[in-house]
Amino acid sequence: MKFKAQATSNTSGQLASSSSFFLLGLPGLEKIQVWLSIPFCFIYIMAVLGNATLLWVIRTESSLHKPMYLFLAMLAFTDMALPTCIMPKMLSIFWVGAQEIAFDACLVQMFMIHALCVVESGTLTAMAYDRYVAICSPLSYTSLLTTTTVVKLGAAIAARALVIVLPFPFLVKRLPFCRSRLISHSYCEHMAVVKLACGDTTPNNLYGLILSLVIVGADLSFIFISYGLILHAVFRLPSLEAQHKALGTCGAHVGVIVILYTPGLFSFLTHRFGHSVPHHVHIFLANIYLMVPAMLNPIVYGAKTKEVRDRILKALRPGKFFS
Repeated sequence: MKFKAQATSNTSGQLASSSSFFLLGLPGLEKIQVWLSIPFCFIYIMAVLGNATLLWVIRTESSLHKPMYLFLAMLAFTDMALPTCIMPKMLSIFWVGAQEIAFDACLVQMFMIHALCVVESGTLTAMAYDRYVAICSPLSYTSLLTTTTVVKLGAAIAARALVIVLPFPFLVKRLPFCRSRLISHSYCEHMAVVKLACGDTTPNNLYGLILSLVIVGADLSFIFISYGLILHAVFRLPSLEAQHKALGTCGAHVGVIVILYTPGLFSFLTHRFGHSVPHHVHIFLANIYLMVPAMLNPIVYGAKTKEVRDRILKALRPGKFFS
């Protein structure tokens, strides 16, 4: 590939631009990147259509204007924005070899990806709290989770992501890049960029590791505690029917948690400890982690949540789409 040869020559010091990086896409899989773009395109289209449908259903169905569905709308918006941050550039790499990305654009993409991941984790944590209140304190539900409270929780989730992730681009901006500017990734992931620096990257490494452990650890701990209390309350209900009904309201949320955190934890562990795992597998997993949950989340909620499912089926009836 002509552009790849040009980018490779840049490693010897003849950089096309001192303020640019070059994203390699999926290193080791260059020959099949065009073919890989087909499933990635399909996943992205399904993610956008599915989450847009969820937002439309929640917006148009007045019975869904409840805390649980407002949090779901926030999750759906995040699941549309997250893959959109990486897909345009990724496809330009796969299709036309447009690997160059400006330094500032790389920092913006890095910030958006990590911030949206933190927002998604925070939203799932808020949804666990919603289920806890609904099942363990049903009489207090409407007073504890008012629309104002939900808006404040949403603002707090966004503010947390902003404050926590904002140091990332500044920590990268302080680093000197005097060697290769070839990023062995399909998007500007923090550690992939840091590895190219020729200065002291200890602050970046420590902050990235601590942030991952604290955010995931804190959110998962809160979710596990919430569901521990939920299970304790459910199994004290007098009938099996009441138990199944209570657990059914949590089914979709639990499914989404498993879908989000399983590939994320696997990707994190293989990145930190799986040194024998081929590099292109790391990159492929990182892309799967950002894109597949965004596609599956609306499917899970559409299948598991009766109100959402009924509204979609109603819209699909002939002549009923705008009813």
